[in-house]
Amino acid sequence: MTQTLQRIRNILDGRIIRPGEPGYDESRTVWNAVIDRRPRAIVQAATVHDVVASVRTARELDLPIGVRCGGHGIAGLAVPDDGIMIDLHRLNRVHVDPGRRVASVEGGALLGALDKASQVYGLATTAGNVSHTGVGGLTLGGGMGWLARQYGLACDNVIAYDVVTADGDVVRATRDEHPDLYWGLRGGGGNFGVVTRFEFQLHNVGTWALAASWTYPLDQADRVLRGWRDLAETAPRQATFDASLRADDIAVGFVWVGNPADGRRLVPRLRSLGAAINEDVHELSYLDLQTREDDSQGHRFRRYWKGHYLPELSDGAIDALAETRARGDAVGVSLQAHGGAIADVPDQDSAYSHRNTKFEYVAAKRWNAPAEDERWTETVRRHAAPLAEFAHGAYVNMLNDEGAAGLRRAYPEAKLARLAE
Repeated sequence: MTQTLQRIRNILDGRIIRPGEPGYDESRTVWNAVIDRRPRAIVQAATVHDVVASVRTARELDLPIGVRCGGHGIAGLAVPDDGIMIDLHRLNRVHVDPGRRVASVEGGALLGALDKASQVYGLATTAGNVSHTGVGGLTLGGGMGWLARQYGLACDNVIAYDVVTADGDVVRATRDEHPDLYWGLRGGGGNFGVVTRFEFQLHNVGTWALAASWTYPLDQADRVLRGWRDLAETAPRQATFDASLRADDIAVGFVWVGNPADGRRLVPRLRSLGAAINEDVHELSYLDLQTREDDSQGHRFRRYWKGHYLPELSDGAIDALAETRARGDAVGVSLQAHGGAIADVPDQDSAYSHRNTKFEYVAAKRWNAPAEDERWTETVRRHAAPLAEFAHGAYVNMLNDEGAAGLRRAYPEAKLARLAE
């Protein structure tokens, strides 16, 4: 086995790192500091040839493979114990063709690189809300972001994927070429090969946005959430309504991508919810919007979260939210509206499921001390449990330690069978 790994070392354009070698511990560390696994080898791929060589070597040695882009996956699947970790961070180039409104994005690029390259021309495509997230992991699981209600999920905007398959072959997957693989890559997670390049459709969104938020005492959460929910149901697609319940208060509002003056027309509707402790309505660039959560979602913290897809935010669900939040512990709870263009795509068109979701619920916590792992994991679970009866599924990118039960929440039975096949 050592000879095989030495052989790949000699043919790589990038580098291979083994346990005990310089950079090994740094390279196996990912966003969620709870993850502490030890790959047998880490390949920092510099070319598609390196990815092919890594996959074929893993097959020869019968080792599991993990693929790292930004390393943000909460479950740490990028880091396989005693397997081969393929690190794509050196494959990070982004090229934008403004005439065709298309971005060619290598598999190790981060969302910030895609946004910066596209915004030069006032263009963008749906991406997540933290710029140091990897394009690959986000997109392969679906990809929710501030543009999703206007233009669909990140996976809905992929024209083509360049993929190194489990056989070590390099193929292009589109609606017409390898269509079944294309279907699975649109929301099926990172299970069907290593994507070395994405081709995204871009959209004319301009360079400005509006963020609006109103803060209320926590004891008004049920009333405020009911009004916020009703406004979200009829909101224009350029608006994505969001809410967060904290230890002492609740904040509700929306993000508008486009002309801020148009977004301000929604402000009186939110003010009608009642006198707030604080109002924050401000314009910001789209790039600033896409990076404003970078610090709070920074690396090196220990993390756990649980999520639900809600087909509606019923009064019962709101009561459950208010009751769990009233316990007063320091778990963050958030809601984000779906709908719009996400729901326009026929469910059978992609592996991504539950397109009739209206709101996504997330309970999350970060901490530093390993001794607190069990405490906070169980606390987050207790927060999320009462919402389960109101849910109809979950986002695959939010799955943590649920195993097969989690997959059954992410995909209906027929889709899960097709993905497995």
